[in-house]
Amino acid sequence: MIHPVPTLVKPHSRYSVFIMYHLVPLLVALSLLGSYHSDDVTFSVSRLFTDGAVLQRDMPVPVWGTAAPGTHVTVALDGVSHPAVADSDGSWHAVLGTRSAGGPYVLTVSTPDTMHQAQDLWFGDVWVASGQSNMEWPVHASMDAASEIRAASDPKLRHYKVPRTWAHQPSATLAGGEWHVTDSTTVGAFSAVGYYFARELRETQEVPIGILNTSWGGSRIEAWLDIHAQMEDSAAVAAAMTAREVRNDSLAQLFEASRNAPGTADPGMDGEVAIWADPEMDDTDWADMPAPALFEAHGFEGLSGYVWYRGKLTLSEAQASAATLKLSMIDDRDQTWVNGTLVGSTDRFRLPRTYEIAEGVLQAGENTIVIRVRDTGGNGGITESDHPFHLETTDGVMALPSMWKFRVGEYFVDAGDAPNHMPTLLYNKMVHPILAYPVTGFIWYQGESNASNPTDAYQYREQFQNLILRWRELFGRADAPLLFVSLANFRQALPDPAPSMWALLRESQSAALSLPNVGQAVTIDIGEANDIHPRNKQEVGRRLALAARHLAYGEDLVYSGPTYASHTIEGSEVHIAFNHVGAGLESSTDTLGGFAIAAADSVFVWADARIKGATVVVSSAAVPAPVAVRYAWADNPVTASLYNADGLPAAPFRTDDGSH
Repeated sequence: MIHPVPTLVKPHSRYSVFIMYHLVPLLVALSLLGSYHSDDVTFSVSRLFTDGAVLQRDMPVPVWGTAAPGTHVTVALDGVSHPAVADSDGSWHAVLGTRSAGGPYVLTVSTPDTMHQAQDLWFGDVWVASGQSNMEWPVHASMDAASEIRAASDPKLRHYKVPRTWAHQPSATLAGGEWHVTDSTTVGAFSAVGYYFARELRETQEVPIGILNTSWGGSRIEAWLDIHAQMEDSAAVAAAMTAREVRNDSLAQLFEASRNAPGTADPGMDGEVAIWADPEMDDTDWADMPAPALFEAHGFEGLSGYVWYRGKLTLSEAQASAATLKLSMIDDRDQTWVNGTLVGSTDRFRLPRTYEIAEGVLQAGENTIVIRVRDTGGNGGITESDHPFHLETTDGVMALPSMWKFRVGEYFVDAGDAPNHMPTLLYNKMVHPILAYPVTGFIWYQGESNASNPTDAYQYREQFQNLILRWRELFGRADAPLLFVSLANFRQALPDPAPSMWALLRESQSAALSLPNVGQAVTIDIGEANDIHPRNKQEVGRRLALAARHLAYGEDLVYSGPTYASHTIEGSEVHIAFNHVGAGLESSTDTLGGFAIAAADSVFVWADARIKGATVVVSSAAVPAPVAVRYAWADNPVTASLYNADGLPAAPFRTDDGSH
């Protein structure tokens, strides 16, 4: 059941909202700091308060951490000190007064014995960016990456990436992360959607913007909900988590006892130096591992993290020249060395690897190929496929070894379902520790992992609204704007109207527009049929920023494409009215497309459609007595061409009953 809507305030009453919630972040901070134990507590400050942080303007800002019980802590900013005392569980907190946008500031947190200092802090607006891979997707892998990175320079746009981590119980501490100022050396790793969203806001709002990026590729929405917001029985979820934790602990003991797995930092790497890629290294005590094959099927059930493969290949003088190495597909990411030389890396899931080996790298006689694989969850390794697994030389094709040496570098246990699919696990470690950090609002790009079947796709509408309401409650911001990306077009277009899981998921997303202060960015025109990760993140960020400019900053502008408002049936025609028409409706093609129509038999056929003022008239000679219309109802609605005059695409919709 969806939780009741909290008491809401007028969307544009920005400063009254901040005053109303002066005390809420502090109360949240107090509630989440109780998980420490008083035994041997060390002094710490939340990682959010480090060099370069963006702090939320016009709101009180809690600062928190740990220290030995009874320790006196002083938090100082801009000449104003705020005393605190660590309580019996080792937690302390102080609250900075409200400040308008500006900086830089220096924050000092000290005890009689220690001191933490964070420099170059600015007050501005903080936005949480969350979701799965399309939110996590970096600038360096997006459209026009080289020119965008080269041109990036904005010291008041900053980004913090919460590391991919999970926990069975809510945790008060972040596993890592730091703030980065935007320049050509840092921006490549930023969330592309988050960065381009923030860049748009920087051009119009003239305040510092901080993107707090907590996202994980492939994650389901259940993983981002706390236990109280799950649609399943909370006791059953808790029992399942306990059973999973016990199973994982037993596997971890097995890895440590018999697999030589450290479970800490990868000993195969020393900074940027790949120690285990050295061709002279002795690997005789490593395990044997067939390839291509999933390592879970060969004694490493539940393993995720970094693993290493070492293989030998003997070449003749004629073969030891420039060559091409083909490595089938790898799950998820890899770095590959030949005779100690890095020949390539791929930061994407299950793609065939093709790496060019320069002249002089290979040698006559024995050659060593080393592959470091990062598996982020679920199955992992060099996977079997129809793609080649061999070395192409000027003297012919050489098969790669069928048996490799294998060693775990750094691991976490992931038995059964991946942690990014399991209820609460990501919330516990990637959201719970940031709840006390005041924010302006949220941007959300997720849903692909919940669109695999009709039940999941339809259920998403309740889950998504639960997430919006629960996050607002937990962050102490009942009115906080949440802006989401409606799923982009994907897969090959079909010749005839047909059921669509992605269209159903988009409908479930759009149902959240019934809540106040929710906006959507429709992207059915900028996806890619053959890639679930469309590269045009600039336009995604721009469309999200339009919604933010209206909902968060009160600008009077057209911020959405046309959305279905109502319809009437007049004889053989269906007349459809729209919201967000702006200066008028337009078609991007000569013939308005994307509409399908059906009679009482619910058999949909493509329809004729024409714009008539602020409405669209839909009909078909094959359907003289129409009952329902659908628009852009497909995974990849390539014929959909309805826009408003501001160039924003109309959102998919259907007029039938909405059941799945």
